[in-house]
Amino acid sequence: MPIPPAILTLVGGILLVLLGLAIGQNLPVLPLMASTNAAAYDSLFRVLFSIGTGLFIGIVAVVVIALVRFRRQPGDQLDGPPVEGNLQLEVFWTAVPAIVVLLIGVYSYDIYDQMGGMADVNHHGMAHHSIEADVASQVPDSHFINLPDPEAAQRHLWGGIDQAAREGQAALPIDVTAMQFAFIFHYPDGDFTTADLHIPAGRPVELHLKAQDVIHAFWVPQFRLKQDVIPGQPTLLSFTANRTGTYPIVCAELCGTY
Repeated sequence: MPIPPAILTLVGGILLVLLGLAIGQNLPVLPLMASTNAAAYDSLFRVLFSIGTGLFIGIVAVVVIALVRFRRQPGDQLDGPPVEGNLQLEVFWTAVPAIVVLLIGVYSYDIYDQMGGMADVNHHGMAHHSIEADVASQVPDSHFINLPDPEAAQRHLWGGIDQAAREGQAALPIDVTAMQFAFIFHYPDGDFTTADLHIPAGRPVELHLKAQDVIHAFWVPQFRLKQDVIPGQPTLLSFTANRTGTYPIVCAELCGTY
């Protein structure tokens, strides 16, 4: 007795879900976690990776089955059957992806909120230090955006992620100037500048990012942070490192070799 197509579809769907979960939840494809944001980000990534894995396996399986079972037989010169629409199938492949995308969007919003993306970043607590990067002793002044009027700087609308404001903790402020081909870090509390970022573990850090020339993207894979830095748009990026170590800082835009 042949197995009904509905049963085969159900069994195949269950197998795809199990395979997607087994691979997506256990395959070690992400780098070391070194910030408090990393766990939330990784949970979202595993969900997306599991869904993508199940879809990929399912699509490849359908293509292979179609190639093997429904290939043209030797000597067959007839046209294929005139198949038209299938309302039930069309409703299924429209409704299910729509629901999945909606759920992913809601979950992504929740993760973004957990990371501080919905916190008010309209320059809270920025009035206590100047954002001028005074590094004339190390590189030419032309490499930096000088804002000599702190009051004018405070009127900027800051964008980005502000985890420190959400947690209500005192953060370490660091001014970051992105340029071709480097990031320059200025520490207002100690009034010194360096080409390397040094931060404490367990304390929130606020990066006040400015672009000198072109669009940059401040990216630390281990922190699960990547923030675009756009000329003329001050950007706040707040995070808390929770694992000591040395991690690369990458510019994820096509701005140069950094």
